[in-house]
Amino acid sequence: MSEPCPYEGICFRMTPTERRLKRAFDVVFALVGIATVWPIMALLCLILFIGGGRHVFYRQERQGLGGRVFNILKFRTMKVNAEVDKPRLECPGDPRLTRIGAVLRRHHLDELPQLWNVLRGDMSVVGPRPERPYFVRLITERDPRYPALFQIRPGLTSEATLVNGYTDSIEKMTRRLEFDLDYLEHATLGGDLRLILRTIRVVICGDKRPSL
Repeated sequence: MSEPCPYEGICFRMTPTERRLKRAFDVVFALVGIATVWPIMALLCLILFIGGGRHVFYRQERQGLGGRVFNILKFRTMKVNAEVDKPRLECPGDPRLTRIGAVLRRHHLDELPQLWNVLRGDMSVVGPRPERPYFVRLITERDPRYPALFQIRPGLTSEATLVNGYTDSIEKMTRRLEFDLDYLEHATLGGDLRLILRTIRVVICGDKRPSL
């Protein structure tokens, strides 16, 4: 007999076996990914170091499985001290973006270091994108269903990410939640694989679609 769902029936529907397979896939994907892209990551480190000094990586607090806060790892795409007062969302033509940062974001290359987050168990390959606690509070004020996402590890990619791209407002974050809740209830290993293949195509071709 399954345990009752504490989120008004909004539950992660994968079976325990499927969840173990999903985690095993995450570990293999992260190891293969790191072994494959390390020359690209090393080159990006060099380019970022030449262009901006020692500030190559950027760590930012996000909330994940069980609501636990962890540090997500990214290549720096914005100027140092881009958020001096409070967390801010990226906007079109954001002056805080560096020239190389704009290229990295278009191809999602700034997220390559998150393979380490996947290997550590902070994240999965596929799942809702993790948010900062500040924005989690704002989204939850508008839609109290958001904490249901804490049932699963957040992901590198998701249907919402592919369709909506980068979000620049709380309204768009709230709409993205609908995609994430749908994934939560209908996730399959086959569906994860299809999302990964679509994401690889976006990384190669570049994300040219505007946000919804």
